[in-house]
Amino acid sequence: MIKANLTDVMRRVSDAAESAKRSPDEIRVIAVSKTFGAAKVLEAYEAGARDFGENRVQEAKGKVEELKLTDARWHLIGHLQTNKARLAARIFDMIHSVDSVRLAKMLDESCTVREGRAKLEVLLQINIGDEPQKSGVPAKDALQVVHEMLKFSNIRLTGLMTIPPYCVDKEETRRYYSELRELRDEINASLGENVLTELSMGMSNDYDVAIDEGATHIRVGTAIFGGRDYSNK
Repeated sequence: MIKANLTDVMRRVSDAAESAKRSPDEIRVIAVSKTFGAAKVLEAYEAGARDFGENRVQEAKGKVEELKLTDARWHLIGHLQTNKARLAARIFDMIHSVDSVRLAKMLDESCTVREGRAKLEVLLQINIGDEPQKSGVPAKDALQVVHEMLKFSNIRLTGLMTIPPYCVDKEETRRYYSELRELRDEINASLGENVLTELSMGMSNDYDVAIDEGATHIRVGTAIFGGRDYSNK
């Protein structure tokens, strides 16, 4: 099932990219493996997936250590507590959910554990819908936070991430993705160079819309792994 699902997702990504007059190579598909065990991750890996998204640091640690997939990239897409920054810096290749200068500072200080690996790539999470229950920096504060994050030497800020408000019609999410792209472009214009190149946005139900609006990273779980069982979570 996972192999067939992944094949279908990649075909749809290619179709969406072609429709948007983009290359599929510009879009990284992150197989969101949170709550699924190592066996399912391995199945996706053997089907061709190389990027995996996790919400919890400890859960990811178990999978990384068990599987030892040397050419896989691990992405933290869930909220990160500052007390888990050191472990996260050791495990992950990219952290999508940096939502404060304080957390960025903790990650920067924690990067000594990476032992010669490339700088930790991070994205600034934007609360694009100004929802009080969600993490993320308000769009109006994004430029100031970016300026502060660019001062750190051990992390590399490369773009923005968002989780939009829930919408029944996927076309309703388009405006949020458009707003994130426009915010990225405004920040780059203010900086005088294209420092921020990445946009992490779009999930199983709307990634084609996100691609049309410029997503470079899409986070696809259900469409690859199937429905989740949260009964023991």
